[in-house]
Amino acid sequence: MPSTTGPPPPPSTTRFDYPVHQSRPICALLYLFSKSIRWITPQVPFAVILPTAAMLVTVPRPPSEHADPAVASVFKQAAAAARAVPRYEREGMATFYAGHAASSGLSSLQRCLLTQERCTLTVMQSCVEWEPESFPLVATLLGKPVVPLGLLPQSPDGGRRRAPGTDGSEHATVRWLDAQPPGSVVYVALGSEVPLRVEQVRELALGLELAGTRFLWALRKPSGAAVLDADDADMLPPGFGHRTHGQGMVTTGWVPQMSILAHAAVRGFLTHCGRNSLIEGLLFGHPLVMLPIIGDQGPNARQMEAKKVGLQVAREEKDGSFDRHGVAAAVQAVMVEGESRRGFVTGAAKMQKVVAGTELQERYVDEFVQHLRSYTSATAAPNSS
Repeated sequence: MPSTTGPPPPPSTTRFDYPVHQSRPICALLYLFSKSIRWITPQVPFAVILPTAAMLVTVPRPPSEHADPAVASVFKQAAAAARAVPRYEREGMATFYAGHAASSGLSSLQRCLLTQERCTLTVMQSCVEWEPESFPLVATLLGKPVVPLGLLPQSPDGGRRRAPGTDGSEHATVRWLDAQPPGSVVYVALGSEVPLRVEQVRELALGLELAGTRFLWALRKPSGAAVLDADDADMLPPGFGHRTHGQGMVTTGWVPQMSILAHAAVRGFLTHCGRNSLIEGLLFGHPLVMLPIIGDQGPNARQMEAKKVGLQVAREEKDGSFDRHGVAAAVQAVMVEGESRRGFVTGAAKMQKVVAGTELQERYVDEFVQHLRSYTSATAAPNSS
């Protein structure tokens, strides 16, 4: 039997769930970090990449007293943010906060907190320009340094290159957009990790139809059902495809999201408000229709709505349900020319300057490298003596 005493062996594999364009700089930087330390050293400086600041400030915390007025103010602001979380969102996150994994007996939150407690510093794919309301609070809330990594956006030029289909021709979605008038289409994509339930998919479909605007919908398999069920009945409402022929396109396969968002026909983005989707949409200055589903998406959406870059679909406070009328109203407010849209376009343009600011984003990466070097140098000095 292998020995159970002594320090654990060094890790051989690290998994990062990041898009390719973000994995490269992150892995390159962590490679630099790993070359400067010894895994067997008990005082290993270790970094953890955090979720958004918007989510972290809403994590429930027990009441506490703080003698320092500045610290007390931070915790007071966080408590206010936590109270603003809708009931359905709190209940949806209950398993994260209190649920127990079968293998460890710990909730996801407990595991995150244990990891954070053992870290020398924490890293966030964010910056104060992106989250000015919440990013300055996080270091105090965690009691650890928080290093901004910036947003790691893709180059907008990459999105403007044509995306090939499987046979080398242009992708079908891009060809469809080519046939639409400029600035006429709302792109709909709600991520791939947490699909909507079938009844939600149907209400969203009917809302898009009711709104009357052109749409391109990257539809993922509904939760609990195939796109086509055992009877080959479409998961979309009966007759939807026929009624919206010429108005919209629904696709259930992979789509070149960056090429779609860069296309001149796209006028707005209906998104679940995952961090990377927000970054990609605002990279091209698109105002947002926001339909968050789980995790950091709700806090992200509220921050973006406060910046007036778009509008959330109206939800029922108790269970988070939405209907076709709420979808149509939000889509029309963002897509139809008028005072509301002009305000959203202005707000999105302001955030576009943050996302597309190459000098700003590259500076954050450079500063992150310097942080790693300072920590690894501090560790290496005692080991060399």
